[in-house]
Amino acid sequence: MYTDENGHTIQTNQFSVTEHFKGAERGLLDNLAGVFFIYDLSPIKVTFAEGHVSFLHFLTNVCAIVGGVFAVSGIIDSCIYHGQKAMKKKMEIGKLN
Repeated sequence: MYTDENGHTIQTNQFSVTEHFKGAERGLLDNLAGVFFIYDLSPIKVTFAEGHVSFLHFLTNVCAIVGGVFAVSGIIDSCIYHGQKAMKKKMEIGKLN
């Protein structure tokens, strides 16, 4: 069931299919040729409700994303800087060659 912001509901159905194949070998009578359908119905109700997100909540999410990008870029920059510094030190003492 889907409910939008105005309270209108839409009844929907969803289905899933699983396919299994087993080839038959010649000379064996255990494997009968045919098409078999087995249904396993499991009723479940899922409700999707559309809602409004406040501007403050949106701003908080944007700040969290920007902060995460800033932190990861700082870690990458630090790794590059310290790696370059270590390589330069090894080049100066002649251990890199």
